[in-house]
Amino acid sequence: MVLLATGGSKRVRLLQTARAQLGLPAARVVEWREWLEHPGLLDAPLDESCLFKIEPPGDDPLAHLWLLRDGCRLLDRPLSRPLEHGELLAMDAWFAGFSAAMERLSIQLAGPRRAHVVNAPAEIRLMTDKLACQRHLAEHGVRTPALLGRVGGYDHLRSLLEETGLDRVYLKPRYGSSASGVVAYRRNRDGRQQATTSASIVRAGGEIRLFNVKRIVRHEKTTDIAGLIDALAAQELYAEAWLDKPRCGDGHYDLRVVAIAGGPAHRVARLGARMMTNLHLDNQRGDAVALLNAADMAALEAAVGQAARAFPASGVAGYDLVVRRGQAHVLEANAFGDLLPGLLWQGWDTYTAQLRACHHHA
Repeated sequence: MVLLATGGSKRVRLLQTARAQLGLPAARVVEWREWLEHPGLLDAPLDESCLFKIEPPGDDPLAHLWLLRDGCRLLDRPLSRPLEHGELLAMDAWFAGFSAAMERLSIQLAGPRRAHVVNAPAEIRLMTDKLACQRHLAEHGVRTPALLGRVGGYDHLRSLLEETGLDRVYLKPRYGSSASGVVAYRRNRDGRQQATTSASIVRAGGEIRLFNVKRIVRHEKTTDIAGLIDALAAQELYAEAWLDKPRCGDGHYDLRVVAIAGGPAHRVARLGARMMTNLHLDNQRGDAVALLNAADMAALEAAVGQAARAFPASGVAGYDLVVRRGQAHVLEANAFGDLLPGLLWQGWDTYTAQLRACHHHA
């Protein structure tokens, strides 16, 4: 097995542990930063006897920076300043670099002696473009939150709300990951408005800079909200209708389900007191089986199976859902949604389960 990954990352450690437990030899790791500089590193080992998996480049700051700079070059747009840790900067340029990298990988993997690919680059690319991904799911009959489409800035958002009559929307960076830059926006008829987000606003030299932080903040001043939305829209932003999440105690929850070989497997509720329930924001795991009745669980499994069929070349993927009253909506597909340490399904963790699903190629 060959991994395009960041050596020493939690993902690689967990997958190597799973291989050892199954009596399989350790996977060979090709570092993202090394492959970006020398793509030929993958030519030799990728034959038909090889299992190949792509892990995210974000675990390596140098690989992230390479992709960002490559995207700026492709867009003929200079990188305005050095990237600081946690800064949300030029996400659209990063995606241009990442997209080009996925296209190069697709070409490398298309030879006559092809490796068995766990997650196809073209589908990783599509899942990473969140707006295109939601449109793709909807085209395949998957129920998703209603899309309002691209948001050009604060004034455009206000006009969209007037057109649609909506008072609550989620604003999502088109190329963001996890909850970075996501804004839960709502307004009242008396003119008050709120924007809840994990993006911290820093004003420097007449410019607004955004940083992804673990602490959820609520903005209520128009100048802050407009500055936040304009800064995100400059990197591509879209809006979707707000879906109420089911309640659990003092908070509410959504669900992450890992699909393996096209079927729903590992599932976990993500419990939080605020709008963003992503687990990396110090929210809690909950038992999906205990929270869902039979009708809800059936809806969840049907929706995940349907979403997985829209991505037939993805042997493993994560799907985030809201399930209420026997209906499931898919909020997002995540090409790298299998990092759920310790979560078991039929006795296996996510990495052991996916290796078992394609063990005859390993």
